[in-house]
Amino acid sequence: MKVAQSIRAFARDDSGVTAMEYGMIAGFLSLVIVAGLTVGGPALKAIFNSIGAQLAAAQAAMTAA
Repeated sequence: MKVAQSIRAFARDDSGVTAMEYGMIAGFLSLVIVAGLTVGGPALKAIFNSIGAQLAAAQAAMTAA
């Protein structure tokens, strides 16, 4: 009888649910961030390469003048 009561008490205990939910949310958000960076990474790299080329051209124009 004590085993059945212990199992019921364990099933009713929800004190750890909040921490588990926060862990699941953090895991989901990290997956979304990784997926977003994987998909958008090449476009972001192209933008920064374009900015770098423009800055190099501007610097070359300033030193030539």
